[in-house]
Amino acid sequence: MLDSSTGLWVSLLGIVLGVLGFFYAPLWLGAGAVLLGIIALGYSQKLGWVSLILGAIILILTLY
Repeated sequence: MLDSSTGLWVSLLGIVLGVLGFFYAPLWLGAGAVLLGIIALGYSQKLGWVSLILGAIILILTLY
């Protein structure tokens, strides 16, 4: 099992990237939030879903 503390920090970093993506460089930060959300899910962190969904919303809003 992977370290849960690392997974928590990865998911929180993904959430921060997702929130910042609404204001600055949404394509890059949204993609980063999605990627970190997927990595956090590998650590079995439920906050990874928040990061993944935030990043997906940003990418959808940016592309359409």
